[in-house]
Amino acid sequence: MAVGILAIFSGCLGTIARSAQQLDLQSIIQHVDAAVQARIDNIVDYSATEHYAVFRNHDEVHPVAEMTVRAVYRKGQGKSYTTLSESGSALIRSQVLHSVLDNEKRLSLPGNVETALIDSANYVMELKPNQPQQLDGRDCLVLSLTPKRSSPYLFKGTLWVDANDYSILQLEGTATKSPFFLTGAAQVSRQYAGISGFPMAMHASAISNSALLGQTIVKIDYKDYQVNLGPAK
Repeated sequence: MAVGILAIFSGCLGTIARSAQQLDLQSIIQHVDAAVQARIDNIVDYSATEHYAVFRNHDEVHPVAEMTVRAVYRKGQGKSYTTLSESGSALIRSQVLHSVLDNEKRLSLPGNVETALIDSANYVMELKPNQPQQLDGRDCLVLSLTPKRSSPYLFKGTLWVDANDYSILQLEGTATKSPFFLTGAAQVSRQYAGISGFPMAMHASAISNSALLGQTIVKIDYKDYQVNLGPAK
């Protein structure tokens, strides 16, 4: 009887622990969703200088094509780009870099941008073990991401969020569908920094492979942000 009581008691403790863990996960997801929504609500527009470099076949020293653009985002309108400079292969610039910018424009349009947000509407999120961790000296929580549908704008991977304000610090993963007809599904990564109180991309990369182009690496650096905020919500 004593053994039976202990077994029941242990089972109850296990159920309570699992329930508490699930409650913590739901709370974290709600906070991540709220942080993502706060960025949408408060940023009216921003501009940034973006530098794109394309590397091929494991050579990450000599880019085969480069482009620098000034990007402008306006809430409710999306993104526009002004080319500041470009060099290298015309084919790569046309088929890769211009395709990247065209996809970014489409994605930023109202009705499309919501389908790519890092939130629980688009992803199943699970808390990874050994929490919390540190990233660039900041305590963070690490979540696994599983897309709820196949899309070139969603990926299966890992998300790092600040343990205090739940803002996005970094993401890594594999796109569930290639956005370019010349390349395969890409391994993507992106790092963020706080600008005007909200996470903004600072560095990004995508690595893909195809029979035609071989390995293609696109690296993006962002700088010179100017962010305008609306009335605080």
